[in-house]
Amino acid sequence: MAAEEQQQQSGDNRGWSEAQLRNYTFATKAIPRMSHSDPRVDALIDNEEPVVLTDTNLVYPALKWDLEYLQENIGDGVFSVYVAKTHKFLYYDEKKMSNFKNFKPKSRREEMKFSEFVETLGKIDQHDERYYLQQTLNDTVGKKIVLDFLGFNWNWANKQQTKWNWGQLTSNLLLVGMEGNVTPAHYDEQQNFFAQIKGYKRCILFPPDQFDCLYPYPVHHPCDRQSQVDFENPDYERFPNFRNIVGYETVVGPGDVLHIPMYWWHHIESLLNGGITITVNFWYKGAPTPKKIEYPLKSHQKVAIMRNIEKMLGEALGEPQEVGPLLRMMIKGRYDQPYS
Repeated sequence: MAAEEQQQQSGDNRGWSEAQLRNYTFATKAIPRMSHSDPRVDALIDNEEPVVLTDTNLVYPALKWDLEYLQENIGDGVFSVYVAKTHKFLYYDEKKMSNFKNFKPKSRREEMKFSEFVETLGKIDQHDERYYLQQTLNDTVGKKIVLDFLGFNWNWANKQQTKWNWGQLTSNLLLVGMEGNVTPAHYDEQQNFFAQIKGYKRCILFPPDQFDCLYPYPVHHPCDRQSQVDFENPDYERFPNFRNIVGYETVVGPGDVLHIPMYWWHHIESLLNGGITITVNFWYKGAPTPKKIEYPLKSHQKVAIMRNIEKMLGEALGEPQEVGPLLRMMIKGRYDQPYS
């Protein structure tokens, strides 16, 4: 996109510069930024498209959160902190690790108190391991954090949930990361309001119809829903369709709320030299499957079907590694060329 487009769209540089963005080989378009009262917002959300909402006040009481405030008030509970040797934090499902005996995660999860997390951040330098706290907010946090949480704009959030017939709110994930941390491209099976609290994050999204350009890991792999492509050094021999990728991009700052629709891929990075970032996700189950299916199917529906087929075959075969060969056998010479 450019960052220039992003800055022009927001009317100023919003506290960040183009020099803080990593360079990638693919083109991007700007995600719209607008007031939540703009009538175009409903059309975008209804059409399963991303949009940045600038004035929802969704997490207004949390805008005062910083490391010091959280350390004083979040309580003595234990938090999940991921530790990596690089800036990339590729998610993995620990329960699926037994399916792939040779799998070695690129990060590890540690449990620590928030005070320990802050102390660790104060000791490390750019050559040490990197840390990323990712913890669901629950009733173990201190009273001030609970009061801040209760002060979120739940009236607006609940109206959105009702308007779009989404399912229940499943969790609020607190994310506290170092500058330059990257969550590589992946998709979720829930609707997400991504609320930025402190610092700035670059968010690059890709619609579900670019599934074949992003080469996700198999469903049974620990990195299910994650792209295999290294954006900083793409292997076009293994992943040739990545040449065709086109993203949708924005930089969110304190108070911004990005709607990330279900099945939309998203690559998230804290800006370089931008300090600590703090975010809270609002994850909702999607709307129930309509009783009457409309054809042709939408891209996200096709992704859901593909996932279900992979799961079903893995269970039927009793061995996840046999799914790929069976699928290749099914299509080889039958679906991969024009019929005569």
